[in-house]
Amino acid sequence: MRHGGNLLLAMLLAGLTLTARADGEQGEGRYTVVRIEAAQLRLVWLDDRGRPLRRLDRLAAWLEEQGHTLSFGMNAGMFHGDGGPVGLLVIDGREMAPLNLDDGAGNFFLKPNGVFFVDVKGPHVVDAADFPRGQSGVRLATQSGPLLLKGGEMHPALRPSSASRYVRNGVCALGSQAVFVISERPVTFHEFASFLRDELQCRDALYLDGSVSSLHSPALGRDDHAHELGPMFAVIE
Repeated sequence: MRHGGNLLLAMLLAGLTLTARADGEQGEGRYTVVRIEAAQLRLVWLDDRGRPLRRLDRLAAWLEEQGHTLSFGMNAGMFHGDGGPVGLLVIDGREMAPLNLDDGAGNFFLKPNGVFFVDVKGPHVVDAADFPRGQSGVRLATQSGPLLLKGGEMHPALRPSSASRYVRNGVCALGSQAVFVISERPVTFHEFASFLRDELQCRDALYLDGSVSSLHSPALGRDDHAHELGPMFAVIE
């Protein structure tokens, strides 16, 4: 196992501390890691007419029309064909879609799945079954699955022998920061979770998606917009 910890950038913009590290390696994978102060993070799904924005470049253009800049964007969990969230979605303290604890097929329903949320105490990743429903002060939340890491333990369904490889992305919470990771090559679930656990020291980490995983970061020269998405993480200036 090799790990390249090159500090690619560190910048301060309008009170936003954003750092990114690239070229970390785990197995055959390489990763880009973006650390964001959770207080600066937002979730975006619909435009001002109630239409799903669906792509990061559309989100950036929509914000530009309002005099704002998208300094970071990433897909924020699994979604239906119309762009609607499969599970819980909270935007600006308002529940847009309910928690989904149903059983079903696919990665979202590979229990345990999880919730990433931000409240007055900062960012958190929890088992969806443990999400504090009815708790006031949750500013944003998104549900996805599987929960890659829980208390430092890897999800039992993630096998080292798996041959399933996709570009994947996920998130964990470290202190006041949300740590976003996207692979630069197709990787297995096990390789991806191992990088989060062993190289980033994440204890609880949530899978966001695979194959449609996308990152927008002008500072990194990234403008992924090939895929239709559902809700999106954003840092807006």
